[in-house]
Formats: sequence, structure tokens, C-alpha cells
Amino acid sequence: MRRIAIQFALLACSFLGWCALAHAQDTKPNIVVILADDLGNADLGYRGSDIKTPNIDQLAKEGVRAESFYGMPVCTPSRAELMTGRYAMRYGLQTLVIFPSHAYGLPTDERTLPQALKEVGYQTAMVGKWHLGHADRKFWPQNRGFDHFYGNLVGEVDYFTKERGGLVDWQRDGEFLKEDGYFTTLIGNEAVNIIKTHDTSKPLFLYVASLAPHAPYQAPEQDIDAYKNAAGDVHRHTYAAMITDLDAQVGRIVTALKQKNMLDNTLIVFSSDNGGATSALFATGARSPEERAESGGVELGAKPPASNGDLRGGKGSLHEGGVRVPTIFYWPTKLKPSIVNEPLAIVDVMPTVLALAGAKGSPDHPFDGKNIWPTLAENQPSPHEDVLINVEAFRGAIRKGNWKLVKIALLPGKTELFDLAKDPGEKNNVADQFPEIVNDLQARLLTYAKEMKPSEWIKAQPAFLGAQGRTLFDPDFDIDDSGLPREKVVLPK
Repeated sequence: MRRIAIQFALLACSFLGWCALAHAQDTKPNIVVILADDLGNADLGYRGSDIKTPNIDQLAKEGVRAESFYGMPVCTPSRAELMTGRYAMRYGLQTLVIFPSHAYGLPTDERTLPQALKEVGYQTAMVGKWHLGHADRKFWPQNRGFDHFYGNLVGEVDYFTKERGGLVDWQRDGEFLKEDGYFTTLIGNEAVNIIKTHDTSKPLFLYVASLAPHAPYQAPEQDIDAYKNAAGDVHRHTYAAMITDLDAQVGRIVTALKQKNMLDNTLIVFSSDNGGATSALFATGARSPEERAESGGVELGAKPPASNGDLRGGKGSLHEGGVRVPTIFYWPTKLKPSIVNEPLAIVDVMPTVLALAGAKGSPDHPFDGKNIWPTLAENQPSPHEDVLINVEAFRGAIRKGNWKLVKIALLPGKTELFDLAKDPGEKNNVADQFPEIVNDLQARLLTYAKEMKPSEWIKAQPAFLGAQGRTLFDPDFDIDDSGLPREKVVLPK
């Protein structure tokens, strides 16, 4: 009997161990994506900046640094590719951004990352800046897969009043509200609260879409004062304070995950939508000339405060300073500290996350992105044969291996070829020396161009002749005297 009891006990232990292993293997990771806005490539501490970012630096030290990671030239296309795993040109969002006066958004037939994750049991939440459609509620985050949304819909708002053009663009789950506080701190508070109150029997997808350090350049005075003796002007000091404030929220999020015992099973992705703005056209804060100085915008003709280091160009450009973004993948129990120089892109995030979560994309909307987990975790080569940086009616850029082609179609036209291994600053155009490589990359770019949908921005913008126009919200909303969008009251007949 004793022998039988022992054998039974061993069998029970073996069974329980197998169940525990099966449960561990079946446990879906929490996913936290933190996206900075217009972050200069050289403006983090671990990249040599004097801007203090100890929390992001720690993620970089302990995680995987993707050093050839591509966003898009501007905000809307990058956010669209993050949410769909598909190139923005496939659904008409490849050109510039959605202006306040535009009525279009991310097409509703595009399956989003939170929609796919919800199907396999995830709780989904977003805080911060959306910028993928605001004029119709069908485009809003809570109608695109998020269980909870707290933040703003249009491209930018005042960091303190949350206003844009006299309207308050600040909401929680569809209800607009006026709320005191600094944008970056408020979304950090919300993110921490989401983690603290999360039911850990379900996996969490949390998207933290920062507005910082996008113009207008605004921060609490005490945070600006901390940089008053640093190099640069008041815009640089404020910009630095904005990044340090963002870094503080990153630290709070990591601490909250640790305190909730979630950190060991969480993949954190930190990145930026595009490079830092080096032209005042992309850093005005969308204010009138009279208001810019007071509101934190950069005067036209002045130099914005962001730095992309030795990379050429900035926000809006197809050169590296506009599209190569600092990116970190951090998962303390799954990823070892390393530096990856393989070409990867923001379009890869969704297919990678879905592979980890056991979720699927849409078969009739195939991914352009790839599952890059083997590259991150096992140092394997990039799964991409080529990476489309962007293609529009008048320009495009593509990378294959170390070669990058930039094509400007506007007359008189221009073709540039760079060997990024030897020339990361894109100083030497070697197109004349390597015609066969130019021909190959041009043919690839043309193939993509033939597949692109017409640009929604180009279709919409001629009516506004360059102006961003009045902000549109859902037609069921009126604007009250305080600037808040309010749902119309329909009286019974």
C-alpha cells in the first residue's frame, strides 16, 4: 500500500507539474506599447543626450535596442501602421496627417491590433493621442477595439487646457470633459490606474500614446527650470523638460507593473512615430504667428529644439532623421540585452505581438509587417527582403539590406542611393556608381506604388488651401459656450 501511495503521489506531482507547465506555456503576455511623438533620435540619455531619461535608459540597458527601426515621416501614417501591421499606402493614409477639418480616418474595414487581441481574451486600453480619425465616432478608439480610451482625438492640443482651435479635445470613453493638469502626467496617472485595477486573470494590452515632445513646447515651470542652465534656448529647455516628464511616466508604468506582479510576463515596446522636427513648418504648434511665442510654438524660420544627431533631415523627411526612430523591446524574462542593427519597422509590431498572443490577423488584409521575434530574441536576420519606408504620388523611399533609395518624382526629379552601413548620415549619393542597385530598388518601389490607394489627404486638402481648418467632431455633437463638444439633445416630436 505504501508503494502504491508513493507511486500515486509521484504521478499526481507529475500531472500537476505538467499542468503548471502547460498553463505557463499557454499564458498570454501583457503588452504595453509606449509611443513618443516627434522624439529626436539623439534626445535620450542612452543616446548621448544631456536630457535626463533614466527610466528609458534602464529599458535600453536591459532590453533589445533596435537601431535600424523605421517609423513613418509623420504622425498619422505611423500610428496607422502600428494599429494595422500594414503599410499606410494600402488604405490612403500615406500623406501627411489628418487635419482638424478632415472627415476621413483609418478605414473601418482595417482590422486593428486591439480588435485582434480582444478576440483572444485581452482587456484593451488606450491613453493619449489617437490621430486616426475624429470627425465620426466610427473612427474613435473605443469603436476600433479599445475597451477604454482616455485622451485626445486630433493631432495636438494645448498640454494644459487640452484645447485646439478653441475646442476642448479631451475625453474619457466618448464623453468630453474639462480637466486640470498636464497632459503627460494625466495619461501617466490613467495608465498606472489601469494597471493597478487590472484583473490579472486576463492579459492586458495597454497603448500609451504620448503627445510629448510634439509642439507646442509646454511643460510645468519647475521642470523647465531644471534645465535653465543647460545649453540651448527656452524651446530646448522646455523640450528637454517634456521628454524628462515622459520618462517619469515610463518609470511609473514599469513600477506599477512590478508592484502588480505583471512585469515578468509583460513585453514593453518603446518607440516614436517619427524623428524630431528640424523645420519650423513641423513644429509651429499649429498656432497663428501672434500666438506662437506665448503658446509654445516655434516661429517660422527659427530652429526647432529636437536633435536627430548625425542623421539627415527630420520630421516629414524620407531621410533617416525623419523616419529612423529610437526603439526598445523589453521583456525581462524573455529578452536578453542586445543591440539589433537589422532593418525593422513599426509595421512589424502587430504581427509580432499577435504571434506571441496566439491571435490572428485578417486573411483578406494581409500584413506587410513580419514577426520579428526571432530577430529580437535569437539575433536572426531581419525577415524583410525590403522595407518600404513610404510611397506617395510624388516621392518614395525603400531599404533593402544596407541600401536605401530615395526617389523624388516632382520635377526636375531626383534619385538618391545610400549605403547606410558606410554612410548612415546619407551624405554621399552613390546612385551613379551602382545603377543595377538603383534599378532593382526603383522596380520594387514602383511595384508598391502600383498597389497604393489614392491619398485621402490629397483628396481632402484642396478645399482648405493649406489651412488646417475648423475642427470637426461627430455631427451629433454641438459645441457649448465653454468649448466642450456636447451630444445634441433630440427632443421628442
